[in-house]
Amino acid sequence: MKGKWAAGIPPRNFTWIVKDQLAVSERPGGFAPHHRRVRRQEEIIWLRVQGFNRVVSLLPSPHNLAAYDEGELVWSHFPLPSTGDVRETLLDLFRNLDTWLRAGERLLVHQEELGDRIMGIVAGYLLWSARLPGGPQSIAVVERLIGHPMGPPGLDMVARASELGVAGAT
Repeated sequence: MKGKWAAGIPPRNFTWIVKDQLAVSERPGGFAPHHRRVRRQEEIIWLRVQGFNRVVSLLPSPHNLAAYDEGELVWSHFPLPSTGDVRETLLDLFRNLDTWLRAGERLLVHQEELGDRIMGIVAGYLLWSARLPGGPQSIAVVERLIGHPMGPPGLDMVARASELGVAGAT
């Protein structure tokens, strides 16, 4: 590949949560009805060129995982159910995010689209990891970074995360 396409393209709605360490976006290639294989390949190339060490998928299904393998991009999958108790999955996710970030990895976390749920998950992580002192601060920071208010599904994720305590105390 030559020219500007050799560097790929950033995933849609790409946003840094922790500068140069932790980012979020919609699923590389787009969400379900708008998913495009070529775009997914270009976005995986961009992630590699930008030095991302790992993609963390929160999709309930294994979509994209084989594409990450093909693109030589390490991935981790934490299938987050749309209903039911998510606290155990969140705790496992948060502990792993903390380990990877402490090891210096550069991470992209995604779901289908960058919506309320993923906003709540990363706000919950900021709260759980004690990077921010409380739920309201975590919510406000993520809303500012993403550029829109967090709705009820995101607020519910922050509430679930707050039930987990704080890293080191759990």
